[in-house]
Amino acid sequence: MPKIIIDGKEVEFKQGQTIIEAARENGISIPHFCWHPKLSISGNCRVCLVEVEKMPKLVIACSTYAADGMIVHTQSEKTLSARNAVMEFLLINHPLDCPICDEAGECKLQDYAYKHGKGESRFEEIKMRKEKRVSLGPHIMFDAERCILCSRCIRFSNEIAKQNQLTFVNRGDRVTITTFEEEGFNNPYTLNTTDICPVGALTNKDFRFKARVWEMSNTKSICIGCARGCNIEIWVRNNQILRLTPRHNETVNSYWMCDNGRLSTFKFVNSSDRVDGTFIRKEGKLIKVDWSTAVKEAAKRLKEFKSKEIAFIGSAFATVEDNYVLVKIARQLGAVIIYFLKHTLPGDQDDILIREDKTPNSLGAELVGVKPADNGLIINEILDAVENKKIKALIVMEDDLTSISEKVEESLAKLDLLIVLSTNFNKTAEMSDVLFPASTYAEKHGTFVNFLGRIQRIRPAVATVELDRALDGMAMSRWDKFGTNFDRWMQGHKYDAKPSWKILTAIGNELGMKFKYQMSEEVFEDIAKAIDVFKGLDYDLIGDLGKELKVNIKETTLV
Repeated sequence: MPKIIIDGKEVEFKQGQTIIEAARENGISIPHFCWHPKLSISGNCRVCLVEVEKMPKLVIACSTYAADGMIVHTQSEKTLSARNAVMEFLLINHPLDCPICDEAGECKLQDYAYKHGKGESRFEEIKMRKEKRVSLGPHIMFDAERCILCSRCIRFSNEIAKQNQLTFVNRGDRVTITTFEEEGFNNPYTLNTTDICPVGALTNKDFRFKARVWEMSNTKSICIGCARGCNIEIWVRNNQILRLTPRHNETVNSYWMCDNGRLSTFKFVNSSDRVDGTFIRKEGKLIKVDWSTAVKEAAKRLKEFKSKEIAFIGSAFATVEDNYVLVKIARQLGAVIIYFLKHTLPGDQDDILIREDKTPNSLGAELVGVKPADNGLIINEILDAVENKKIKALIVMEDDLTSISEKVEESLAKLDLLIVLSTNFNKTAEMSDVLFPASTYAEKHGTFVNFLGRIQRIRPAVATVELDRALDGMAMSRWDKFGTNFDRWMQGHKYDAKPSWKILTAIGNELGMKFKYQMSEEVFEDIAKAIDVFKGLDYDLIGDLGKELKVNIKETTLV
């Protein structure tokens, strides 16, 4: 491979790479604003200037191709002097509003001003004042005076979102970003511009002024908005989720996620309608009881029915582990009906990220033995069986059957026993005879399998009553990671909820089954031994970026 010398260090590079790419791959940092690995090169911020021997003047590292034998200096006197001058120029009209800017703590301009700036300005004139609080579409607020004209948002809109909705207007120090008024900045991916904006010019209306980055803990997880399974980070303060941001995974979502996944998949976690505790129906009303009483009641009632009179509904919103334990209990009881509902929006799909399947784990549920139910034919067969008293008991895990049709609600009312595991109250939960509070995806360990057959991990970002420092394998590793932020992460109201696999394990043991699961890792170990496609895997091997399963996607019913 060709080699280049950067600051005295000889490194290899791939033919066609620029200096900044070669440096980045070898752990050498060159400051940059306008350059992004997934966007075209614009070369307009100039802060990546470097000195290359035998070249008459400094060059920008983002658009200069590396050549074999090239000698580059990123810390020479000429380079540092030019970099300081560029930083001084960029700060001439930039407002000093770091104390009120949402980007503080994550701002490249703030960081580079400290590392590469002079600390003083020769500019004594009045700063150019541009518009503030400009609404760019439904989700973005634009502060024009903070913008350093890097053009990242414009290029993203055109090249990634495929919607050419942003552009520069005016000249000189009056240049600003705008969009067509009748159209606005309105596409399914607009909020990605808040991630790639290197300053606080573009901010998320939903998150604006809610917290500082250093006040929150961040946890690696998976978006539950569709079958893509975008890698995300969950940001929490006082045990409340405040925002989701995309996490880089080139095999799944690159650097991006859609606006719907970012905004609509976390607010139910801290919603006022959460199921907070266990309930039993007495005299027509759900009465709150302790966990032991609810588990014993569920097991006692289940013993009253024959195996063919019990049906199970799994969930594509629940983890692989949750669905696996559900299947084990169902099979030990002799139940033959084990389905999960499909949640698809035909036509709501694109060639970027969004999928028609609006659940994160359809393939995972199917791989462990839960059959996908046609929300028409199969569900109608189940309802007919309920109507004819062939099915008398139903266990529903993390789904709302009544969302299908009014007929479902009428049929559920005719059951002798309805046991529901639910994160939030819904009509199905309200009709239950025994109700258990299930942990959300943000409150438990587990795995999802996306539509491409990639298994990925979720981790607890929000604490529940049972989830303390020593429980479920998180303990000191999280303490070490977040330091004093761990206390802030643990503050706030904690819901009395448990992972569905743990609730089902308790019910199964009360029925005489011998489950020994104490942690989700143990459930997955059992899965890896029992099901071929998961063999050889564990949580460590799955890691942060997931693993591709050896499964023929075409053979599944979820294509």
